[in-house]
Amino acid sequence: MATSAEQVEERTTVRHYKIQYPISAYTFPREALIHEVGFDDEYMHVALTDGRTLSVPLWWIPTLHNAAPEERTKCEISRDRTMLIWDPDKCAINDEVRIADYLGPIGNLPTESGRVDAVPSSQPQA
Repeated sequence: MATSAEQVEERTTVRHYKIQYPISAYTFPREALIHEVGFDDEYMHVALTDGRTLSVPLWWIPTLHNAAPEERTKCEISRDRTMLIWDPDKCAINDEVRIADYLGPIGNLPTESGRVDAVPSSQPQA
């Protein structure tokens, strides 16, 4: 049985666009420093010094989720501006929140036993 295959030539049009702004015109944050923090019934809103605002669901942080609203506001910003600290001598909460933990994906997560497991993939594995 003989088969013949036709070769089809496809042409792709390449478009070139003028770049409106040089790379130096863009802002790429190098660090995340806390400017101020606020709370509503569902979120902790952290304003960063570079203009970003990070809103973290309170249920992600059980000590804050289960605390009274007036206790949540009794936090202090660390000297290096990277953590929020609730001092148990000043309020009913005893916790520290590193803002970097909420800024992007991390490669590995510690389990309750302290062992580090890979983050589960959203795609099924073969």
